[in-house]
Amino acid sequence: MDTDAPVVIGNDGSDFAEEALRRGLWLARNVGAPAHVLRAWTISTAPVRKPGNRVRPPAEDFEAAVRERLEADVAGPLADYPDVPVTLLTPHGAAGRELVKASEKARVIVVGTRGLGGFQGLLMGSVSDQVVEHALCDVLVVRSKGEQSPGRRLPLDRVLGTDG
Repeated sequence: MDTDAPVVIGNDGSDFAEEALRRGLWLARNVGAPAHVLRAWTISTAPVRKPGNRVRPPAEDFEAAVRERLEADVAGPLADYPDVPVTLLTPHGAAGRELVKASEKARVIVVGTRGLGGFQGLLMGSVSDQVVEHALCDVLVVRSKGEQSPGRRLPLDRVLGTDG
């Protein structure tokens, strides 16, 4: 394994993604790896900068809006881990596909159990399922605090499996 390989953290702006972000940053700090926070986007999922404008802006405008939203969404958790080198990635494409691509060079992929997929996620399969099935590296799927049974959360600060 490449010891400089990043911890790649999927982030769609949901509460589940924030929990995964915090766990991914913790993991990156503790293994001495950089973190790459990835928010994939498509025209249908990108935030719109100027509501009501019927003219479709160029793709660069969509990407800039996605990056701005990502920067705002991750600012709080990143401030808690100032020692972790972080790169924000905003590739154009489906989230599952982009995370699987990122797994080619990643140490581990970290995702939440659920995101903003809604009904479409039920029809097409969740991003976390796609990543677990197709990633070329290990995957950590993080439950939100509300999904965990009392007393069942592993003390991750004391239990960590690695391959080297």
